[in-house]
This record gives sequence, C-alpha cells and structure tokens, in this order.
Amino acid sequence: MKILLATRKSPLALTQTEMVAAHLRATIPGVECELLKMVTTGDRQAEWSLTKQGGKGLFTAELEQALLRGEAHVAVHSCKDLPGEIVAGLVVAGYMPREDVRDVLVLREGVTTPATIATSSPRRQMQVKKLFPAATFTEIRGNVDTRLKKIAAGAADATILARAGMNRLGIHSWPGVTFRPLNLDESVPAVGQGAIAIQSRAEDAARFAAVLDAATARSVTVERALQAALGGGCQMAFAAHVAGDKLYFFHEKTGIRTLPLAAADYAAPAATAARVLKELGLS
Repeated sequence: MKILLATRKSPLALTQTEMVAAHLRATIPGVECELLKMVTTGDRQAEWSLTKQGGKGLFTAELEQALLRGEAHVAVHSCKDLPGEIVAGLVVAGYMPREDVRDVLVLREGVTTPATIATSSPRRQMQVKKLFPAATFTEIRGNVDTRLKKIAAGAADATILARAGMNRLGIHSWPGVTFRPLNLDESVPAVGQGAIAIQSRAEDAARFAAVLDAATARSVTVERALQAALGGGCQMAFAAHVAGDKLYFFHEKTGIRTLPLAAADYAAPAATAARVLKELGLS
C-alpha cells in the first residue's frame, strides 16, 4: 500500500513530512510513503504582506485541494498554519507528538533591548510589546534560515521564531544572533504550535488516527475549539495553549490569562470553548 503525502517544499515542511512518513512506515505494516511536493499561494507570494493580505489558508489551501481531488492521501501541515474551520470533507486525523511549544526571541548579537522587531504576527507583536514597550515592528518573510540571516545582517534588531521548527531543523545556534526562549507567561504560543497536523479525507481518518499521538490530539483539540469559536485567522491577536490541567490564553482584549481545566473539559471541547469565552467576556 502506498500513501501519498502532500507537503509544501520549504525545508521545514519537508523535514516534518519525512518525520510523518517514517512514523507511518514504522506503524502501518507494509506501507510505502511518497511525498507530493507542492507550492502554496503563501510560498509563491513571498513579497506579500501577510498583515495586508491576511494569512488564512495561504499555506494550506493547495494541499487541501490535492486531498479533495484524490491526488494525495494525507496533507502534512504545521498545525498553527491551519485555519480554525476545516474545508468540508476533510478532517485532522491526528498529530505527531508535540515539540517544544515556545516562541524564541532571536536577537542580533550584542542587542539586549531591541528597537526594531521583525514579525507580522499580531499575537507576537502584542505580547512582546509588553516586554519591550519602546520597540517598533516590521515585517519579515522567508524560511527559518533566511530570517536568521536577515537578523544577523541587521535587517532588524530581533525577530521571533517557533522553537519547534528550529529544533526539527537542528538549529540550536546561529552566527551573529542569540536565542532567548520566551516563557508561556511572556508569550502564549499559537494554537497548535509545536504540533504537526495530519489531515485527510473524512472517510480515511480512522486508519491514521489509530497510529498518531493521542495526548497531543487531546490538547490541540481544545485549542482549536477556542480558535473556531472566535473565528480566528492569522490576523487576530489571539493565542491558546493547553498544558496539563492549565489553559494559557491570550487575546487583545484580555491580555494573558491562565485558567484551570478539568477532565470533563477535554471530553467536550466546543462546550469548554464557549464557557471560557463567556467567562472572559469574549462571547
């Protein structure tokens, strides 16, 4: 049996998809895996401002269409790129075990208090502004190594990257920059950050779900329920991260909040999301 995995062509996307392929080969007897490498709108429009254009679906739509056309069996995404609402006929079958979820402040060497920070994410801008109130923001695009090179060369004093992607690429240091991981009470990660999502057609989901990581699914399902309830795309300053029995939550109207979660909250994610948003005055 051959499984075709749709993926973006970026170095990180290919690394993550190879991880999924290796896992499927190891857990489904007799399976072969082949990568279907695709270019998304977000990849083609490298000069677009995500703030102006909106980022919703820019890095996922082409992969989803390949699934719907039957050209691939699964699509592999960085979970934080997935919009809250999934295209009809498709589902998230499950997730790989989650990596380090933290954001990392990447500082040009010698800089301790950045005056310019390159990030187009409203979530990151609003949270890091609390740490560096005088900072101004600019946009930065490109793969992880491109962004690191730009900061080292002086394009800005700092940027913010996901620790998970850097770990998967084996980047633990870089010439000309220093890394400062941000704690969860400094920067709440994006919904699904650190998780690799495996998307499939609805009728195929069960065969993949059985071999994927239940603990990651348990947490991310609650996070994505909050995202769906808010109708959040990339341009909303919002974040949610579930760790054990605690929800870390950020919204432009509430700031960073932490709330307790009970076992029953995981059993009914949509109801949990509705309750949390009501408690915080967001519904």
